[in-house]
Amino acid sequence: MNNNKVIYAGGCFWCVEHDLRSAPGALHVLSGYSGGQELDPTYYKHKDHREAVEVEYDPSITNFKKLTQFFLDHIDPTDQGGQFYDRGLAYQTAIFYMTPEEKSIAESLLKELDESHIYDKPVAVEVLPATLFYKAEDAHQDYADKNPEHYARYRKGSGREDQVARTCAIREEKHIDWKE
Repeated sequence: MNNNKVIYAGGCFWCVEHDLRSAPGALHVLSGYSGGQELDPTYYKHKDHREAVEVEYDPSITNFKKLTQFFLDHIDPTDQGGQFYDRGLAYQTAIFYMTPEEKSIAESLLKELDESHIYDKPVAVEVLPATLFYKAEDAHQDYADKNPEHYARYRKGSGREDQVARTCAIREEKHIDWKE
């Protein structure tokens, strides 16, 4: 792992990959599995891994902090049991850090998010040390582009689309921006 990559778990990796591909400075985003001990997990065999994405980014445009802020605005950071339709460990949220500095940044962002009172419940995103990232099968890469109708129905039906819009609206209405 190099210092221009970050790994996030935010529920369905199709959605997280699709969102993070539009983050400023994101160069390449892969769907996969991370956080567990099982070797070579697959979509049907990843019991102790979370669905995750690995983002390679351009450090002249963005950094760990900005990408993490973007990630947090595109999930439900208060859901301890998964994300939207998807329940269980495989869909629980996490920020995987590679350095003590990244851990500190992630923890401070979660504290800032809690203190902003955007949400009525406390933030439940875990901050975990990065483990191996296993690329998901090709059928899961760029899923939104390969299956646009199914993806759009899934994203809307699951509630993710409304959650992201609601978060943006609350930030705008209450004039709550991330600290620099």
